[in-house]
Amino acid sequence: MKISTKGRYALRMLIDLALHPEGYVALKDIAERQNISKKYLEQIVPLLNRSNFLRTNRGYQGGYMLSKPASKYTVGDILRLTEGSLAPISCLVDENNTCPRADDCITLPIWEGLHEVICNYLDSITLQDIIEKHNTDNGGEYYI
Repeated sequence: MKISTKGRYALRMLIDLALHPEGYVALKDIAERQNISKKYLEQIVPLLNRSNFLRTNRGYQGGYMLSKPASKYTVGDILRLTEGSLAPISCLVDENNTCPRADDCITLPIWEGLHEVICNYLDSITLQDIIEKHNTDNGGEYYI
């Protein structure tokens, strides 16, 4: 499994918004702080909007903010949204494994275990956890 640029940038964007909860944040400001192309972020925003991860305000003083507290967003949820699946192999992408070899596959338990570990780990980390860990490790200074 490899996390795409879209997944990594969406996570960085949401962390940036979590670090600036005082109001709407302009996309250009996020792009500048994160050293990410504004055009690339513009491609990610609709995906986050459709899933109600963001609140949007147009016009002067407009921008984006998280629709929920940072403690309600898990890394797993963000990556599932952007990557589609966290499954390490294709036969585990759907809840019902339709692989014709599933009943006889000697390696399937390995991949199921890996998938479970990945999901449990990423679902256990919230945006708030990331911020708190960073603040502890860096004395409150923010760098991504």
